[in-house]
Amino acid sequence: MRWLVVIVVVVSTIWGCTTALPAGKFADRNPYLQMQHANALTFWRMRLFGAEPWADQYQELAQQPQLVPRQAIDQAVLLTPGERPQVTWLGHASFLVQYQGLSVLTDPILSLRASPFSFAGPKRLQPAPLAADELPAVDWVVISHNHYDHLDSATIQALPDNVRYAVPLGLTPWFLAQGVAAEQVYEFDWWDDLRIGPLTLTATPSQHWSARSLWDRNDTLWASWLIQIDDFTAWFAGDTGYNEVQFKQVGGYAGRVDVAMIPIGAYLPRWFMQPQHIDPAEALQMHRDVRAQHSLAMHWGTYPLAAEGLQQTVHDLASARLNAELEPTAVRIIPIGATEQF
Repeated sequence: MRWLVVIVVVVSTIWGCTTALPAGKFADRNPYLQMQHANALTFWRMRLFGAEPWADQYQELAQQPQLVPRQAIDQAVLLTPGERPQVTWLGHASFLVQYQGLSVLTDPILSLRASPFSFAGPKRLQPAPLAADELPAVDWVVISHNHYDHLDSATIQALPDNVRYAVPLGLTPWFLAQGVAAEQVYEFDWWDDLRIGPLTLTATPSQHWSARSLWDRNDTLWASWLIQIDDFTAWFAGDTGYNEVQFKQVGGYAGRVDVAMIPIGAYLPRWFMQPQHIDPAEALQMHRDVRAQHSLAMHWGTYPLAAEGLQQTVHDLASARLNAELEPTAVRIIPIGATEQF
């Protein structure tokens, strides 16, 4: 029976990675995506019988722990930030943005697995840098979409009751089911914004999809986020594929982005992942499109989600940066647990 559940979990997870988008309330929100006829069966045929290599990231990290640098969280820095804006990477797509007494947390997941079950699904390559109860006071959480590696029930339930949530359209019922009060959840369509004191949150487009089961595909929206605190602007890409229109729109709207948080992982094989996950070269182009002064790499080195290895990701990013003739501040890899000031 347990293995039957495991199979169901795996199939459900992979079904979510298909690029043939069936009907859903927001299925028309990828206007620049070329539809492909890949599905769960296509994935498993490739995964089990195909000739494409599939890296063992656990083994890689065990043999070369320096591939994914990490450092101990500096609790003093988190609890008493200085006058400059600071961003701390907690692994995967989880960042803590702090400035002027405000703390904004992105896509928080501190659980062992990115899965609805404790015994199946992608498992962390290394422990989370802290527990939810070790976080400083969090004012806002922004959510990019509802996939398990970006919206984690255990982490959300561990946060204090006074945290407010900025979420894409359709996600309020999920938060209510976790025990979050309705007045703490704010839904956004793309380009909606909310201004409270020095903080402005704006939901911006991304190229992705949503699902937490076989039956709710694209029933909720996905988004990237502009996080503006007074004179500081951060952009959180969330999870996304690339197109030549939407991210240039973000850059034009923002005018200037002080730091962008941009994914670099889960990009192989390209025939399957390209519509939904950018690769390192596209990450660097996205850095340019949104007019970022600095950008930090994310969505890698935490949960093994695709075929590429850790060493390949590092190599592909370095090669792409060289080819693009971009400065080292573009899509920079920092250690899990590191705090950067801007």
